[in-house]
Amino acid sequence: MSGLDIEVSVTPEFRDAESSDSESRYVFSYTVTVHNQSPHSVRLMARYWKITQGSGDSQEVRGKGVVGQQPLIGPGQRFRYTSRAILQTPVGVMEGAYTLLNTYTRGLLMCPFRLFV
Repeated sequence: MSGLDIEVSVTPEFRDAESSDSESRYVFSYTVTVHNQSPHSVRLMARYWKITQGSGDSQEVRGKGVVGQQPLIGPGQRFRYTSRAILQTPVGVMEGAYTLLNTYTRGLLMCPFRLFV
């Protein structure tokens, strides 16, 4: 979609205190920052995640907004949130996309990104 410049950055963190090798439970938090560098506001409408375990098994997650919100992100603004993923292996990959509504043209934009945990 022309005229939109959206940057997504992700910072993962292993949560050792919440993880357990004996239970094959590996908890990661991740902080996502969505920076709207465009001249128009966007609303984060939906998310899509594909979570792939180190074993190759994967699952897909779809839903409205993020952390219970569908935030409006104005020109030059950032929206930041933290969430978590629980894996069955100590390594994995999350990749996904956000569906953003351009409030100027009312068009939808998919913003893909990858997260290595």
